[in-house]
Amino acid sequence: MTNEYRFEFRPYQRRFLRSLTTNHGKWDIREGIILRLTDESGKVGWGEIAPISWFGSETLEEALDFCRQLPGEITDEIIFSIPDELPACQFGFESAWEWESEFFSMPNAQCPMPHAQSYSALLPSGEAALNQGETLWQQGYRTFKWKIGVDAIADELKIFESLIHTLPASAKLRLDANGGLSYEEAKLWLWTCDNLKANGKIPIEIEFMEQPLPVEKFQQMLELSLSYETAIALDESVATLGQLAACYQKGWRGIFVIKPGIVGSASRLRTFCQQYQIDTVFSSVFETAIARLAALQLAAELSRNNRAIGFGIDHFFEQEETCFQSLWNDL
Repeated sequence: MTNEYRFEFRPYQRRFLRSLTTNHGKWDIREGIILRLTDESGKVGWGEIAPISWFGSETLEEALDFCRQLPGEITDEIIFSIPDELPACQFGFESAWEWESEFFSMPNAQCPMPHAQSYSALLPSGEAALNQGETLWQQGYRTFKWKIGVDAIADELKIFESLIHTLPASAKLRLDANGGLSYEEAKLWLWTCDNLKANGKIPIEIEFMEQPLPVEKFQQMLELSLSYETAIALDESVATLGQLAACYQKGWRGIFVIKPGIVGSASRLRTFCQQYQIDTVFSSVFETAIARLAALQLAAELSRNNRAIGFGIDHFFEQEETCFQSLWNDL
């Protein structure tokens, strides 16, 4: 039996409190699309399309074009035939379709937030990280991510030496290069981490280095993962489900950072993770509470090694509305 839904969508913009700086550049405004599906009984399903084109998804304009060409009434068949070239659309529409809980379909439903200890908090790049770590620790965070590959490596290594002694001894730190290091720079970072640990000079745990090299340097990242004790996680290399499957087939058995908002079909991701039991870290794409709820549900279902999830990003925005109907009305 084919179900039909009334389909509505509204674009949104959210300005970062301060620019997010990565190797990809500066990001000032998060743009996306909120979806609403209403079935014949009046039950509402919420979804969100939150693309990051420079990370591997479709562009916002491509997502908007797709939504604009759809009729006002859509079916299950349409939802599950969205092409792989539109992974953020796949996730957004499937999330709305899977909105089965009666509680979350109520008009005033809100997104539950796990305790901060289960989140990895994103630190600002550069020296600003030294000032915010203590504040985030007081808020309950115990795992932190710091962007590298943004400034000169000599400067970042100096800041790193200070950062590992600024954070409390029980903290975990992730170093995220966003594919911005050269092979020699990646080796220097990994050697530094290994050397500090071997000599007992690092009071905190370096959990892993995230995406040290560009996507096309997969084989070199695989070699590095076998040559150093400090773990490596793939991120940009596994942005979509197709990329994730390809890296697994090419031999990657390390950590996979999965951004549900742009990975593609949630149902197919679920099948893949359950079949291959991969080591995952689920991470935010700076979505609203709507997509975050869907992503957190996947993380709770598919995470295996008790790793903090990468959703500690609330401090990059003004306090957002978590009542979904109010969020919709405000657009």
